[in-house]
Amino acid sequence: NKNGVLFTEVYHKPSYEPYYLPFNSIHPIHMKKNIPFEMLIRAIKYCSTFEAYLYEREKLRMALLLNKYPGEFLEKQFNRVFQKYDINQPISNKNYNTLREKIIYADKKAKITIDYNKTMFVHFTYCLNMKMFPVKFHTFWNKYFIESPINEIKPVLGTRNVKNLQQQLIRNKNEN
Repeated sequence: NKNGVLFTEVYHKPSYEPYYLPFNSIHPIHMKKNIPFEMLIRAIKYCSTFEAYLYEREKLRMALLLNKYPGEFLEKQFNRVFQKYDINQPISNKNYNTLREKIIYADKKAKITIDYNKTMFVHFTYCLNMKMFPVKFHTFWNKYFIESPINEIKPVLGTRNVKNLQQQLIRNKNEN
């Protein structure tokens, strides 16, 4: 409450540290794109004033820069937010509340229903040399199963993290 007006901003725990997925990690690029994209949406939705939004945006930018995200990359992801919500003007103190409401009340995508009888989930361990695996998998699938009854089944690919020594040690510690 500031001067009788409700005020909101992004809450950070006292133990908050600006650590995000490092840009130089082997995770797929779509994961790296999604972090600044979704974090900016969160900042807009949670910050009730333009000043709070600017502060949160710059705090986010600095945290991601510290995690090796290139400045141009961040700008592209921030601009994607505005493109997604069809915002063609710079956000300012005058239009912030209107644009914020547009984002808050934007229609959510309808939840996709999955027919588990016609869907096959394939999980693979992601590492850099597996970058093209999804494309190759779908090419292979379409080439060899196009006239097969199995072609009625839709393959959905998902990744899991590479097991590393730290994960193994943590798992072993928890088991003891």
